[in-house]
Amino acid sequence: MRRLLAVALLLGAAGIGLYLSQIMRQIYQQSSVDEAQAADVILILGAAEYRGRPSPVLRARLDHALELYRRGLAARIITTGGAGGDPIYTEGEVSRDYLVRQGLPSEAILVEDESDSTVHSTAAAAEMMRRMNLKSCILVSDGYHIFRAKKMLEFRGLNVYGSPRPSVPKGTWREKWLYLRQSIGYVLWQVGVTI
Repeated sequence: MRRLLAVALLLGAAGIGLYLSQIMRQIYQQSSVDEAQAADVILILGAAEYRGRPSPVLRARLDHALELYRRGLAARIITTGGAGGDPIYTEGEVSRDYLVRQGLPSEAILVEDESDSTVHSTAAAAEMMRRMNLKSCILVSDGYHIFRAKKMLEFRGLNVYGSPRPSVPKGTWREKWLYLRQSIGYVLWQVGVTI
């Protein structure tokens, strides 16, 4: 009986490992594809801010979204992200302020400033879009993040075009860890666990 249980556990673990590797491959493939095209809105997923200033990662996302906006691909931008432990600033507000300083009209920017995870950011942004009858978005984030966030937005009935911020793929262990982490997050989301 123990041997049968051990074999069943081993097969189950192998199956989960195979599934995660397939998801990782899809994440990797999506991470370098820029699908940017005309849409109702550009949706920027938040990242860290430092006392009212965007982190280098967030600034790169914002600059990429600004370029897409200036190309005329969407008339509006949604910035996302809550406080993340900062008692004064939120990622969404810092993003808006940065874009305004770069010349973007403030009336073109919608701010979601309460979320604390990808799941919450995508849900809140999708709700904002639903209320405004916006049906499509260009999703801007880091490459490794696009696949999971895109699936979450599509689940809510939106047409989503991924557009990762420009970066040089490194092929490092850290990058592989990010793909694995995103694949685990995606599988957990599929079964109803939000992280």
